[in-house]
This record gives sequence, structure tokens and C-alpha cells, in this order.
Amino acid sequence: MTNANHFFGSSNGSERFFYHKPSRILITSGVKQLADTCSAYWFIDIITSHQCKRQLQKERFQVWDLKRINENRFTVVATDGNHKRIAYQYILYSDFIYDQATLWLVDGTLMLPKEY
Repeated sequence: MTNANHFFGSSNGSERFFYHKPSRILITSGVKQLADTCSAYWFIDIITSHQCKRQLQKERFQVWDLKRINENRFTVVATDGNHKRIAYQYILYSDFIYDQATLWLVDGTLMLPKEY
């Protein structure tokens, strides 16, 4: 199973931050590289679209896992960092080349776990 996190975000922290205008969150250089390389801005859009829910607005730390369930179908599951599920979305089709990816949303900044 290939994990996108092994290929992006080469070091701790981020040298640059990018403003994701539609959602008003910051994304790190590793997240931008993943989204650019894999045409995966849709993953960022999924994460930001769920932020209008009150339950998620209370969570300052969120873990977002994208996982392939078969061929071109994926699930996106968000937890509060303590394995309590706070959001879920089924993706009927994606051409995402990796089997999984994990992003963290921490205090309004979307990052790869190794960029924390």
C-alpha cells in the first residue's frame, strides 16, 4: 500500500505557507506539493467544506485520512486526534495515484504530519 506521506514534505516544518482563499486556511508547502503533483486540490476542498460543521469548528486538531477501499474508490475519515470520528465522506471515483494520505488541520493550518 503506497502512502503519499512518504513522498511529500521532506522535513519538519514548512518553509512557506499558502493562503487557500476559498476556505481562509493556510496550507504548508508539503500539502501544496502533494495537491499540485497529484491534482488533489479536491482533497483540500473536502477538508475545508466540512469546516462549516459546528462539531469540527470546535476541534483545533483534526486528522484527515484518505484511504483507497478498492480500485478508484476512497474514503475520507476525520478524527479528533484521539481516534474519535468527527467526519466521513465516501469518494465514488478518484484517480489519486497513492493508496492513502494523511493531513492534519491544526489551528487553521493544513499540513502533512511530518511538517508539524
